[in-house]
Amino acid sequence: MQTIQVEVNYDFICPWCWIGQRNFAAALAESGVAGSVTVRYMPYELNLSMPLEGMDRREYRTQKFGSWARSQSMDAQVAAAGLGAGALINYNIVSRTPNTRLAHGLMQFAQEHNEPRMTGALYQAIYAAYFSEGRDIGSMDILVSIASARGFDKDAVRAYLTSRSGEHKIDAARQRADNLGVRAVPTTVIDGEIISGAQPIATFTQALRSASLRSVT
Repeated sequence: MQTIQVEVNYDFICPWCWIGQRNFAAALAESGVAGSVTVRYMPYELNLSMPLEGMDRREYRTQKFGSWARSQSMDAQVAAAGLGAGALINYNIVSRTPNTRLAHGLMQFAQEHNEPRMTGALYQAIYAAYFSEGRDIGSMDILVSIASARGFDKDAVRAYLTSRSGEHKIDAARQRADNLGVRAVPTTVIDGEIISGAQPIATFTQALRSASLRSVT
């Protein structure tokens, strides 16, 4: 059986990306083809103009949606959807909206070191740090701590993030996504099939099994 290539276009600021990740992970386990799947995480920055230090979340969301009350209503809906997927979203303790470029850089580092299981665990951990624990994932110190807790060498991580040597890959991934017609995240590409949004487990399962059948014909 040939390897099934999966690309996940994401941004850590997007709760639906985390929900989609949880559904995809469940589908991967359910499909029976996990051993034949290679996942590549493709950064897609949603807030290109976000200051490097991030913004106060209440201020940012009020500006974006017109009122804090509207933002809170939307947050409640997302948190409910997250619970259904096993993603605990605690917006009441999230005080800042971060710039996610460094977090994307950390994922580039992980993928360059070719540790798929560690990389997948790190991807999940960054979402949990932000949405469940309210940590500022725009902070280098916090990202180094998250990576270290998942088995990565903290000095190597810090050196990589400080050098910003992976930024050209972040830009190239965005350009590739634009060329593919990606306009929102999450967008998951399974063996060439584009799946937009945080789809149910069954949708991902079907796509994985279909890709598996194609790989043996």
